[in-house]
Amino acid sequence: MKKLSKKSYKLPKSCDGVERTGEEWLYSPKVKDHFFNPRNILRPEEEKKYKADGVGYVGSPACGDVMKVLIQVDPKKDTITDCRWQTFGCGSAIASTSMMSQIVKGMKLDKALKLTPNDIIDALGGLPARKIHCSVLGDKALRQAINDYFRKSGQLARVEVGNYRVLDKVLKITDRDIEEAVLEGADTLEKVQAKTKVGTGDPGSLPEVEKLVSFYVQKYYG
Repeated sequence: MKKLSKKSYKLPKSCDGVERTGEEWLYSPKVKDHFFNPRNILRPEEEKKYKADGVGYVGSPACGDVMKVLIQVDPKKDTITDCRWQTFGCGSAIASTSMMSQIVKGMKLDKALKLTPNDIIDALGGLPARKIHCSVLGDKALRQAINDYFRKSGQLARVEVGNYRVLDKVLKITDRDIEEAVLEGADTLEKVQAKTKVGTGDPGSLPEVEKLVSFYVQKYYG
């Protein structure tokens, strides 16, 4: 049998122009370790007993990966004392969030808000280029959890809304917060209010919130 040369093993480019050599798909030892041995994951049987000071939820089970991050905070030191998480996501999302949950323990809240996906990727020793977006899930959910803590503790001036549209100008609740509440199962205005407190400080926002709730319920649940 004719021996194939190294060149002959090279796979052709796909329709998107990316070579399928396999090297670009390799995971670092740290990624593998955090995937097979995830740190700080919150198991279902622990959830009822876990008292979170802030909860963040991003993604959609209807569209793909979902990430939920729960934090406990020392209010005197303004630091994250514990970070737990749950996901319906891929191996890269699991490894990234596992690493993130270790990084932010003991971290000041303002510093945690500045944590970037690149910080997590560097700590993991890299991710395949096509999996980098997976590291964003944990990062976004962490920001949501910190904002949730700020709202619950009355530190409204510290809430960061990013590029989202603010609906409740007192509590700084955005259209993204409403979308996430619907994704968590709040399918009526009353349920969204119970979850977010939207309208408590700014009742004039409720008509717009009600329209958004209907829109997202239709979008995600038909």
